Amino acid sequence: MSESPEPDNSAPVRAGALSGTPYLQALNEEQRVAVEALDGPVLVLAGAGTGKTRVLITRLAHILATGRAFPGQILAVTFTNKAAREMFERVEGLVGASAQGLWLGTFHAICARILRRHAELVGLKPSFTILDTDDQIRLAKQVLEAANIDEKKWPARALVTVIQRWKDKGLAPAKVPASAASEFANGRALELYGQYQERLRTLNAADFGDLLLHSLTLFTRNPEVLADYQRRFKYILVDEYQDSNVAQYLWLRLLAQGGGNICCVGDDDQSIYGWRGAEVGNILRFEKDFAGARIVRLERNYRSTPHILAAASGLIAHNEGRLGKTLWTEGEDGDKVVVGGVWDGAEEARMVADEIEALQRQGCRLDDMAILVRAGAQTREFEERFILLGIPYRVIGGLRFYERHEIRDAVAYLRVLAQPDDDLAFERIVNVPRRGIGKASLQTIYRLARAEGIALTTAAGRLVETDEIAPRARGSLSRLLDDFDRWRAQAQTMTPSALAKGVLDESGYTGMWRNGKSADAPGRLDNLKEFVAALEDFETVGEFLEHVSLVMDHDRAAGGDLVNVMTLHSGKGLEFDTVFLPGWEEGLFPHTRALDQSGHAGLEEERRLAYVGITRARKRVRISFAANRRLFNQWVSAIPSRFIDELPPDHVEHMTSPGLYTGRGAGRQGGPDAGLSEMGMAFANLRSRARPGPAIDADARRFEAAKRRGAGIVGVGDRVFHQKFGYGRILAVDLNKLEIIFEKAGIKKVIDSFVKPA
Repeated sequence: MSESPEPDNSAPVRAGALSGTPYLQALNEEQRVAVEALDGPVLVLAGAGTGKTRVLITRLAHILATGRAFPGQILAVTFTNKAAREMFERVEGLVGASAQGLWLGTFHAICARILRRHAELVGLKPSFTILDTDDQIRLAKQVLEAANIDEKKWPARALVTVIQRWKDKGLAPAKVPASAASEFANGRALELYGQYQERLRTLNAADFGDLLLHSLTLFTRNPEVLADYQRRFKYILVDEYQDSNVAQYLWLRLLAQGGGNICCVGDDDQSIYGWRGAEVGNILRFEKDFAGARIVRLERNYRSTPHILAAASGLIAHNEGRLGKTLWTEGEDGDKVVVGGVWDGAEEARMVADEIEALQRQGCRLDDMAILVRAGAQTREFEERFILLGIPYRVIGGLRFYERHEIRDAVAYLRVLAQPDDDLAFERIVNVPRRGIGKASLQTIYRLARAEGIALTTAAGRLVETDEIAPRARGSLSRLLDDFDRWRAQAQTMTPSALAKGVLDESGYTGMWRNGKSADAPGRLDNLKEFVAALEDFETVGEFLEHVSLVMDHDRAAGGDLVNVMTLHSGKGLEFDTVFLPGWEEGLFPHTRALDQSGHAGLEEERRLAYVGITRARKRVRISFAANRRLFNQWVSAIPSRFIDELPPDHVEHMTSPGLYTGRGAGRQGGPDAGLSEMGMAFANLRSRARPGPAIDADARRFEAAKRRGAGIVGVGDRVFHQKFGYGRILAVDLNKLEIIFEKAGIKKVIDSFVKPA
């Protein structure tokens, strides 16, 4: 038999206990409506910076102050422990000790609390263990091994991802439809899911996905238990409802079928976590799911200037899947959103760093500035620029570029090339990717190295000639050492960038991530491409490794006045005076992967991500795009993001370098229709602007490398042919960048490798 929920002995807050507190008077009209609408289902559609948290806290306090419910009769759920702690502290500040009785916490924490009391009904004991991610992966490895599935080909982490996706949708093994079958392990994922769950029960354990899944099972199979909790919770409050997944949605609907007093607070325009299971449809169909639902829109923004809000609102209006609202404020207009186009990523980093220094000279704090990137690999050029100029910074929600796992591995390969006696680097990559060189073989190498006082690579070289190591491991070790000898020979003639690409490809390291099924594998591949591109600026591998050592030794102090660098996803919920949004190019933002995987829905989520980025700013937004990006030692031309064209022109100022394509908008500075004299003068100005020494040296090295590779060199006045633009004559040469006036296309700026003498 299940036991009933524990009796609530907390006393209600007396009506009028907060009568002397002006907590309602501090609200605007719409916020007050949201707080006082206590009967029936309510959706508070809260735009960015409109006081969402204040409404949630005040609503909780108001329910208690009016005597509508005991603290123990209120369920308030959110998504992070940090948000739950902050909410509790603020409610406690209003109602005092009575807040102790609230059911306030994350979905997982609330579900765990319920399951502890009814564990037997879902096949567990009350003392069940909650597994963390590492434990889940270890358990998945056991399941794969028992099923005779090669974990190298089908990683345990990927199996966990597939299983979690099903659990996010509220699907136990018996409920997974055939249409949802995964390609993992040639269609055996569902079978493995069942075995994984059986193993969990044997261990009396649950993973985080089980906390919701078992709670759903508990409620659907035991109506009396569900009825007990429906009677208990007179009021349900949900924060960040747009981030809820299917399992959370189903769980909330079951509980709300009791009293029906559910209040969800969220913003459909800020739903940006579809890749991890969030369903924006949950908030869009609220009125259909809860009969008689009332929608209260919070549109008055207390964060940003009118120009910023108008730009964000104009952009997000292009989304079809939204309930609709328009943010406004009574503040001064402020600066328009600035959109700037530059030649490449290095120039973009210089431009951002220059403006940061200028703002700092004006008295602005670095803490109040943020760079929000779409992909983690974008941070490298900004980090290196900041280090060069001595601008202190922090990377939020992630590691600095050269501290990332895959980058450390890549650097370790180059360290062994440059210095065979580097034991730490050799240890790191000797079996990465896996080569069958296990612990026993490594211990044998260690013993010989210590006994003889020699490096591990030297010891390994001796052992491949003997029988101390098992034949398979000995063969793998011999091939690896031969590879290192071959790569060292290639280093004498190849550029560092080409060498690094070859090492990563031929070692199997790139393939390991390309074939990886984990959610973070694509991002790690992007970082490796950026790593290879980074070596383009160096003449030797040794020079690059010295640079990395200096970068890694850079001050990592967490305190002080620092520029904030993070991804757009990490920036949600934060705000800054100045926000830089680099990399607004098709393919990068919106990201090709999002469009390929989710089509139109993916595009709309990318647009919501752009909206989130813009609305992080209080005073200034600086959007930039580059005409060229360097990927895997190749220059790739780019066009501005479609999102730039969707920004309302009345609230945007364009400061694009002349000669760069700026999008479909007409009349933009430096657009493709600009006149010859204006273009010529502008380019002259650009060429006369001196670049910092390191950049000049890097460009010169690239140019010399191109000459060594036999690239054709053309000069001013030469007639050339371009596959896209046709015939033209060269007006100016800036290293490998050519300014050409084409007979039909006008003046364009192109890379020399794209033209040939006519």
